[in-house]
Amino acid sequence: MGKRVLLVEDEANIIEAIRFLLSREGWHVDTHSDGADAMSVIRDRKPDQVILDVMLPGKSGFDILEDLRKDDATADTPVLMLTARGQSRDREMAEKAGVSRFMTKPFSNTEVLTAVRDLLYVHEQRS
Repeated sequence: MGKRVLLVEDEANIIEAIRFLLSREGWHVDTHSDGADAMSVIRDRKPDQVILDVMLPGKSGFDILEDLRKDDATADTPVLMLTARGQSRDREMAEKAGVSRFMTKPFSNTEVLTAVRDLLYVHEQRS
């Protein structure tokens, strides 16, 4: 594949698991752990896809997602949002902000791979 994904997550064990899983599938995985400057990192690295945690230090994943969708340079970037809180309110907030796909923790390796592949396919079909 050779595609780039930016994982914005602050839990080390999740970072390592997703990095390992996606790297094995041919993805180049960049990581970032601070919500406060996540938008500038996304703009600089221009990933093909973003995996975004909801609860981050500095700024929530919901706020980052809203910023992503408002910026012409990142508005179409596929975003897989991860959360430990699977409440319907969180899902509704994410959908309202423009999430591409929403996934609750814990998740299986297969779920993550399927979501990343599906988002890439849909994005490529639109381009």
